[in-house]
Amino acid sequence: MKINGTMLLNEILEIDPDVTDIFLRHGLNCLGCPGANSESLKEAAEGHGVNLAKLIDDLNVFLNK
Repeated sequence: MKINGTMLLNEILEIDPDVTDIFLRHGLNCLGCPGANSESLKEAAEGHGVNLAKLIDDLNVFLNK
């Protein structure tokens, strides 16, 4: 599965909970965030000033290992 900006944060966390480390490195504390159920990866990145392309790349590299 390839991660994209329209996916909800919880969808990504359900694929592999270990992606939490990547979220944290990028400044996103998604596990306890109430927006994780309704916020897309793009919305979260924009809201926290995170480079979306780099975040998606890091997530996909991690999940493809």
